[in-house]
Order: sequence, then structure tokens, then C-alpha cells
Amino acid sequence: MSAAHQLDERARALFRKAFGYPPGAVAVAPGRINIVGEHTDYNQGFVLPAAIDRHVGVALRLRKDGRVVLHSDRYSMPVEVADLPSRRQGNWADYVFGVADVLRLHTSGSPGFEAAIVSDVPVGAGLSSSGALEVAVAVSLLAARGEAMPPLQIAKLCQAAENVFVGARTGIMDPFIALRARGGNAILLDCRSLEDQYVPLPDGRFVWLLADTRIRHELASSAYNQRRKECEAAANALGLASLRDAKESDLERIENPVDRRRVRHVITEDARVLQAADALRRRSPKGLGPILYASHESLRLDFAVSCRELDCLVELAAGMPQVIGARMMGGGFGGCVLVLLDAAGLDDLEQHLAEGYAEEFHRSPEFYRVRSVDGVMSERTR
Repeated sequence: MSAAHQLDERARALFRKAFGYPPGAVAVAPGRINIVGEHTDYNQGFVLPAAIDRHVGVALRLRKDGRVVLHSDRYSMPVEVADLPSRRQGNWADYVFGVADVLRLHTSGSPGFEAAIVSDVPVGAGLSSSGALEVAVAVSLLAARGEAMPPLQIAKLCQAAENVFVGARTGIMDPFIALRARGGNAILLDCRSLEDQYVPLPDGRFVWLLADTRIRHELASSAYNQRRKECEAAANALGLASLRDAKESDLERIENPVDRRRVRHVITEDARVLQAADALRRRSPKGLGPILYASHESLRLDFAVSCRELDCLVELAAGMPQVIGARMMGGGFGGCVLVLLDAAGLDDLEQHLAEGYAEEFHRSPEFYRVRSVDGVMSERTR
């Protein structure tokens, strides 16, 4: 049974246990890795994500009133409200409420529902647990209502829910890849035009490993929004709609050295995404190595979103001959390092990283061996 189908079964079982009857619809959405293209999506640049075999499952049944009841396998207490909130409540349920709030402007019927939510996507690891949850909620609500909506519109609504309702100023990459992914491929996404191309991933001789620092800094959310503000201010100072239009020759026009570094990261990271997509098309996975390392250095120095734990894992990985490349992944200040390596060296690498990390930080990292999968799976059950 596939990972997605396992989550589907778990979601159905939790719904029956919580409510005593079967759900009206089930949707299972994947998390993702981002091969390269960090902090470029909200600058209307390029990204290169792929969905992975870690998922969020939502089993759901509509109500005839406005009451919303949520059960999650991650939290012992259910969440119940008499009416769908129109503003955030300050807990995990905001991602559900936000999507439902945005969707009710586009769908018919009462806004109430009951839902059971299950997940095997690590929270805070930079694997888009929130994006997967939002997509699974949106798709299951639409399926339960028997209504169709184009994937791009769903992605935009999920992004709006996170930006406006939750208050995290994220780009469109996470919901987009959860909806449009195809196993064995990454997606080269132009975050301005929203045109996408499937790009073949390396074959089975190579594997992706995620090494989780197990660091979850509170700084990450506020710093993410701060970086976005810095990028917008720099674009305005250059007279540009976004940093997508910035060129290296513009850097000398930026007086503030911090702003200059932020802009340089975006310019060079966009270029790295296109270089990585080209290497994959040419079936040259080893060509990704310098690109991944350069991305990490840019995120560490120019964008200043790394931390010592992330740097340590990248440095340890770089010392192993079977490793092709490694970099921090996600918003920063914790979470995972993404490593591309020869499949035969996987066990040795995990041992090397675990020992080196424990020697410096007196704790072990978590490892996730991941493979690429298709996007969201849904079914209306009645």
C-alpha cells in the first residue's frame, strides 16, 4: 500500500472513531522538498520543488449548520467552534479555519463540517506540513460539496489563507506542488507567470536524504516575514515591481549593505534554479552538487537564515565521498538539510552525520529517507 493510501486509511479510521460514522470525503496531500530556490517564490522568481512520500490526510463530512469540529492525531484535545471563525485563533486549527473561510466565498451551502486530520509530515522541519494540510482541507471540502475547481485556483486560495488568515507571508510554491506534483519529477515553477514544467529527477542510483536538526526556532516565522519586507523595500528602492527583475548591475545602486546582500541572494538563487533544472534535463545529477552548496552559502551569508546546526550538517555531508551536494532547506533557523547522494552510501552517511552532530551538539539529528510522489489524492465517499 502506498504512503498516500496508508494516510487515507488512517484518516478514515480516526474519523469513524471520533464521530461514529464514515466521512463524506477524504483527501491526502504530500509534503515537499525544494531542490533549490529558497526565498525566491515571494519575489516572483523560480523554484524547483518535488512532492515527497510524507502526507497529511483529511477525512471530512459537511454539517447542516456552521459548527466546526476538528480531531487530529497530533493533538489530544479536539477543537470545536459554534461558527467558522473569521479571524485566527492562535493555534494549529487556524490553517483549517483559514482555508474554510476563504473557500466559503467560492462555494455553496453551510460552512460547518467535521474533520479528522492525520499526518506523517514532521512539523517545523521545512517540509511544508502547513501547505499539505491546507491543500488536503481545500480539496476534501470541495469533494464533499461535489464542486470542482482548477488546481491553480485552489493553490491561490490556500496561499491567501496562509497570508491573510494565518499571517505567514508565504509564496505559492507549497500548495502548488502539493496539487500538481508528478512522481519521478520536480516542477520548475515560474512564480510570476505560474507556468510550470516537469523536470525528471535522478534515477534510483541516487537518493535524497533529509537530515533534521530538530531545531525549531521561534525566530523563524518573524524573520521570514522580515526578509520578505526587506526584499520588497529593496525592490521599491530600485523602482522594480519585484526582485525578479533585479540584475547584478543593480547591486551597486543599493546603499544599504544588508539590502544589497538580500538582493544578491535572490538574483543568484534564481539563476541556480535554472541551472539545476538544466542539469536535471541533461540527466547530470552530479551537476547539482556545486549548485546546492552555493545555495547554502548564499542563504548563510547573504540572506542570513542559517544556523550553526544547519551549517554543521552541510559541512559533515560535504566531507563524505558519496555525497553530491547538500544545503539547508526551508525558511531557515532550523529544520532540515537536503542531501543528494549515491544510494549505496546512505547508511554510512547517516552514521557519519549522526556521530558528528552528536559530538558538537550532544543530541542526534532525525533522518527522513524520501522519494518523489504524485500530488493530492481525493475521493468523495457518498
